[in-house]
Amino acid sequence: MQETASVQRGAQARVAHQLRARITQGNLMPGAVLSESALAQEFGVSRTPIREALKQLQTEGMVVIKPRVGTFVSAPSRLEINELFEVKEILEGAAARLFAARGNIPELELLRENVRRSDEAVAAGDLDRFVALVHEYHDLIITGAGNSKLTQHYRTLMNQLLYSRFVHMSLRRSGRAPQSDHEHQSILQAIEARDGVTAERLMRDHVRASQQALMDVLNFDGAEHRLSGPTSPAP
Repeated sequence: MQETASVQRGAQARVAHQLRARITQGNLMPGAVLSESALAQEFGVSRTPIREALKQLQTEGMVVIKPRVGTFVSAPSRLEINELFEVKEILEGAAARLFAARGNIPELELLRENVRRSDEAVAAGDLDRFVALVHEYHDLIITGAGNSKLTQHYRTLMNQLLYSRFVHMSLRRSGRAPQSDHEHQSILQAIEARDGVTAERLMRDHVRASQQALMDVLNFDGAEHRLSGPTSPAP
């Protein structure tokens, strides 16, 4: 199968995007084997763009490549998850502070609307809707910070945490939805008041509460302390 360099780059980007989505959405579980030949057949490309896409995902922390053994979906350990949450706390805290300093930007009105709809979802017991709004809330906080480098690091971090696929179960099992919604409201109020110090403190408290909820619901394999199934961090 002959491919030009530009075609291979396009195929690499397409494969990386789709595999990333499958991992974050839970269609590929931690520890799942990724076969270059099977993926090449599925995507209708040679093994070269597949190999490069897998290398890219390894750099992002989403897969593990073991020479002469195989390629596997990453299964973060308890230690790794805690370390990732420590970075998440720093990035989201900084984002909330930067957001507050920017005043009445378009993202602020979107954040108000998000919190309003979240209140309705929690009151109605609509967890699926609330989960979608949680993702939107945190995306708005990051976008509202107006810092492209922070955004770039945050997106990579969220992929490594497998955040998108885990949030639903954590909220259901921890019962944290009403408290999470209340914390979102408090952070919004600090941002509206342009109180960056308080916004950062509240966001960091929020992330730490989410981390604790995650630790309470995760199941770990006793030997390797690896994720044993699709459990999730509270937002």
